[in-house]
Amino acid sequence: MPTPTDEQVQAADTFRAGHHLVLQAGAGTGKTTTLALLAVSTKRRGRYLAFNKDIASDAATRFPRTVMCKTAHATAFAALGHRYASRLNGPRQPAWKAGQALGITKPIRIGDQEISHKTLSHTVLRAVTRFCYSADRALDRHHVPRIRRLTAQAEHTQLADAVLPFAAKAWADLQNPEQGVVRFEHDHYLKMWALTEPKIEADFLFLDEAQDTNPVLEQVFNAQRGHAQLVMVGDSAQAIYGWRGARDVMTGFDATALTLTRSFRFGPLLAEQANRWLELAEAPIRLTGSETIPTKVGDIENPDAVLCRTNIGAMAEVMRLLSEGRRVALARGGHTLSALALAARDLKEGRRTSHPELVLFASWGEVQDYAAYDPAGGDLQPFVDLVDTHGPEAILAAVDKLTDEDDADVIVSTAHKAKGREWPTVRIGDDFPPPKDSDQQDSESRPIPEPVSDTDARLAYVAVTRARRHLDLGGLSWIDSHLGN
Repeated sequence: MPTPTDEQVQAADTFRAGHHLVLQAGAGTGKTTTLALLAVSTKRRGRYLAFNKDIASDAATRFPRTVMCKTAHATAFAALGHRYASRLNGPRQPAWKAGQALGITKPIRIGDQEISHKTLSHTVLRAVTRFCYSADRALDRHHVPRIRRLTAQAEHTQLADAVLPFAAKAWADLQNPEQGVVRFEHDHYLKMWALTEPKIEADFLFLDEAQDTNPVLEQVFNAQRGHAQLVMVGDSAQAIYGWRGARDVMTGFDATALTLTRSFRFGPLLAEQANRWLELAEAPIRLTGSETIPTKVGDIENPDAVLCRTNIGAMAEVMRLLSEGRRVALARGGHTLSALALAARDLKEGRRTSHPELVLFASWGEVQDYAAYDPAGGDLQPFVDLVDTHGPEAILAAVDKLTDEDDADVIVSTAHKAKGREWPTVRIGDDFPPPKDSDQQDSESRPIPEPVSDTDARLAYVAVTRARRHLDLGGLSWIDSHLGN
């Protein structure tokens, strides 16, 4: 282990003194190394809760045996979720089918709007999901999502009164380990586990990637305060999963707050780039780069990785690079994409498909509607756009030509999937749009652009900090003129 920095020594001292700790760790600042330093400084037994399986497996190789490394879902599965194993990974189905089985058969009228049984069914399942992400003990009106056309509070109350009995019925359906009409998800058993008020047997707990924690897990973690020392680590500026119910729990955590700001990944020039986005995201830290790493910022002909904002952008980038004769890998592989493309081709040609995700759809039109209007289908929208733009054949041809990461000239990834990874040279894809112009004008009557949103600034920060030696700003080059305004 290299000589620890002053910040790492301070973290270890604070940990040994028995204080609860919240550690803001910027990109490449040796977060896992620091946690390993904490873990080896004591003989006490600990638990490390990781954001995903890969991170947990990596940590297990670096931590002493006195620390058990698992994801929150794996912890919940071992305690309670295994009872529901036979219901996991069931086929997708349109929400209205689950709704119908729950007894939603006719539309309701609220004000001058008719709410169809389909919309009602979507809303019921969304309410259950929002409840599962929350720290609440029971379903309530605030879990019922708002519907755009129902703006008055009285209308939302009426909607909630109609939805809640069915949401309670759906939640009751999910309690049956053997069978049920609602598709069982991993977040369902995580919530059930949290409701048992579990005690995690450990002397100390590390919560990694804390900025992406759902309130349900935050509550379980905080509840261990009475018997365990709590250490929360993450980077508020990398909180990019808000759309999934996550919220940055680090800023309000009652503990000694420390920072890791020296990046071992890149040099001062790239730290400067990172700090522009950290400032726009109003983040609590700024980074310094390592003087010994000469990172450059400028055009790159052949980058090791191209990072895009969306799946569609990534696929378009794959197709462009393949047409140039490059060997291309897509982060997390293209198998999922090709299986879905085959299913899409069947549905477009009027055949049913046996793909477990799409087995219950009778036509491509039904999938388009499901992706556009059903909350449970939102994750399919980028794929639907891809099929509608390029057609299944073009996607299959592109996926066929993909290479493993080890043999590729270039790896294409979304910024979300690149989180936690790094490459020597990185180009930013072209699908990061600049902010739109506002109605305001400057002294020379030029339109003033809207401010960069927090979400966009954080995603850009994640993207630019994946490079070690050379960054090509590519689709984020507009930042120069934006900050010049």
